[in-house]
Amino acid sequence: MVIAFWMLHIRLMNTQLSPEQISSYQKDGFLSYPGFLSADEVAELKAGVLRAVDSMGKKKVAGGGLNMEEGDSYYDKVFTQRLNLWRIEETVKNYMLNPKLGRMLCALEGIDGIRVWHDQALIKEPYGNPTGWHLDNPYWSFSSRHAISIWIALEDATLQNGCMYFVPGSHKLATFENAGIGPNLGDLFKVYPEMAKIDPVAAPMKAGDCSFHNGLAAHGAGANMTRGRRIAMTSGYMPVGSTFNGKQNILSDSYFRSLKVGDVLENDDWNPVL
Repeated sequence: MVIAFWMLHIRLMNTQLSPEQISSYQKDGFLSYPGFLSADEVAELKAGVLRAVDSMGKKKVAGGGLNMEEGDSYYDKVFTQRLNLWRIEETVKNYMLNPKLGRMLCALEGIDGIRVWHDQALIKEPYGNPTGWHLDNPYWSFSSRHAISIWIALEDATLQNGCMYFVPGSHKLATFENAGIGPNLGDLFKVYPEMAKIDPVAAPMKAGDCSFHNGLAAHGAGANMTRGRRIAMTSGYMPVGSTFNGKQNILSDSYFRSLKVGDVLENDDWNPVL
């Protein structure tokens, strides 16, 4: 039954890419991708995500990572954030670590192999704060111009409830400086004033649609101005061969202490190859 279940998802997930889509992603640093999951797959993944989130209480990182708990800060009111669900929920693992998805990510970034960095459920609760403009990769424990994230809508993501926005081409302008997600939404543009000259693009999605974005692409999301939850499942990925940059991010204290800058991040338990 396990083999049949896995093969089912190899067959049904829509991971076909055209040369035009790959070119668009590499030019703009993001790609909106409709119809990634079927309605049945959305229901299955959403149920798995919510099971894992509900089991964690206020704990933010599952499976032995850094000990972090949800508080009452501005950031904690941007979204309910729970990370590394794949380590405690097999359904999430079957989607977010799917080999076919791995091949898709490699094609978009033009690389030969990819590892999961961490997944995360991002649930923008009713009347949740907007997500300030930021980059992903500078938060993480490796630095790469080929890091990539997937963002899967498990409910419709609209202009009203906090869909994603991207700055086209910003991945080519960014270094590894960043701005935090705080109440001043445009702080990133103080770091990169040239990005402020580019019109952002909204990316509303139907449930089952997804987007991909490079780890140095500027992105954010609006407030949730509705009574419903905006539920999304996301994951960041690391090119095979990436090295430790000295940042702990969500690494456990023991794993973090075992590393020195320049070590190859090849722990197959913590960061499996897709």
